[in-house]
Amino acid sequence: MFKGSIVALLTPFKDGEVDERAFTDLINWVIESGSDGVVPCGTTGESATLTHAEHHRVVELCVEVVNKRVPVIAGTGSNSTTEAIGLTRHAAAAGADGALLLSPYYNKPTQEGLYRHFMAIADEVEIPQVVYNIPGRTAVEILPATMARLAVHPNIVGVKDAVGNLQKTTDVISQCGPEFAILSGDDPLTLPMMAIGGHGVITATANVIPGRMAAMVRAAMEGDWVEARRVHYEMAPLWEAMFLETNPIPVKTACAMMGKMEEEFRLPLCPMANMNREKLQMALKKAEII
Repeated sequence: MFKGSIVALLTPFKDGEVDERAFTDLINWVIESGSDGVVPCGTTGESATLTHAEHHRVVELCVEVVNKRVPVIAGTGSNSTTEAIGLTRHAAAAGADGALLLSPYYNKPTQEGLYRHFMAIADEVEIPQVVYNIPGRTAVEILPATMARLAVHPNIVGVKDAVGNLQKTTDVISQCGPEFAILSGDDPLTLPMMAIGGHGVITATANVIPGRMAAMVRAAMEGDWVEARRVHYEMAPLWEAMFLETNPIPVKTACAMMGKMEEEFRLPLCPMANMNREKLQMALKKAEII
């Protein structure tokens, strides 16, 4: 259902508020550059520091601006199942095409708890849902066997896989079947993941280079592995720069250097260290982005 290069959108801020004009311009630019979908209110969108009112507005504005040109997969996850259900209901009512649900953070549920969490949301809200498996941020991993149990539900259509282990990705593909959408959650692993059966990526870097990410993914989808590898290696130095510090700090800093938004974060995120900022700027200049 969901495939290709899907952009995990930044949330621009200006003077402490969501910069709706910059957000609108960003959405239009990534779509016009060939992206296959967008995700508002994900990790890259600093969803953890958005108020519920801001979260709702960002999703609503995104749906309005996209206007059915590409799928909108709204980030609606929480470590509270009740809260996640509420956010997912809002996304469905706002007209989003799907929801991205990260595994609960901090409370460290068991595999059974994870299963019940996602099944409760899927039972309550009639919208296609993508599970976000990112143990590096949540301290808990959704194991392949649990993913296979979840994949039986008709509303659970895929996974954003940020585990970083291709053997486990292989196990998920084997156990969940070819129709279950496998989307990379780690930009540098997108091509290897697609080589074993993945369907694309939900990408932070595409806020900066949407056309190149879309070109690599499209080449892989069409079986042109020579071209896909060429673009992969072309982007490799940029990926290194984009993750010098915690995402989305370098990506937002890069977009600010490009003049697309203010370099404004909400604590506990903060501006890049000067040494890393210089490395990022050099990488962007070398790639002829700035």
